[in-house]
Amino acid sequence: QVQLVESGGGFVQAGGFLRLSCAASGSIFGKSLGWYRQALGKQREVVAGITGDGRTNYADSVKGRFTISRDDYKNTLYLQMNSLKAEDTAVYYCNAPIWLNIRAMTSQTTLGSWGQGTQVTVSS
Repeated sequence: QVQLVESGGGFVQAGGFLRLSCAASGSIFGKSLGWYRQALGKQREVVAGITGDGRTNYADSVKGRFTISRDDYKNTLYLQMNSLKAEDTAVYYCNAPIWLNIRAMTSQTTLGSWGQGTQVTVSS
């Protein structure tokens, strides 16, 4: 199982931007990957997904503001977050789910597959 380590979070004012990175311990070639977030008191949700062949999709709440990308040669996943809002405040995680339905933005992950995440805090 590939281990994933998130980085790049921080504190930013509303309207600002951040770029998250997710470094994998092994090859991510051909794998579907996703960025998820969990706000305090809420369930974890998928915000962006990318298939092995590069198709992407986003949660409605982040469409037009977030961009997911991957570099299979560097075994790294990215999330560019622009025009950040206070409601984007959450811990962000990356994951290589067992399966990812890119159209429906649903996925199945395994319990032990989550890393520490990276905190994103947006002040209004």
